[in-house]
Amino acid sequence: MQNNNKIFDDISQLMTNAMGVAQGAKDEANTAMKSMMDRWLADRDFVTREEFDAVRAMAQKAREENEALSVRLAALEGKK
Repeated sequence: MQNNNKIFDDISQLMTNAMGVAQGAKDEANTAMKSMMDRWLADRDFVTREEFDAVRAMAQKAREENEALSVRLAALEGKK
């Protein structure tokens, strides 16, 4: 009977070790994938959200100024 308990303890220990190895492999794979994705994104010319918002604000301001100048030009042409 004692021999059976030893076998079960050994199997239990083996399974516990295997789960630890599997968890370690999973963590390592996740780290490698994240590193690869970060490197891939860094190689692309993507803009940050802040840069995009800044350019969008500049474009909106330029559009508004253009419209104001168009109205002013039309008024000056009307005086001729």
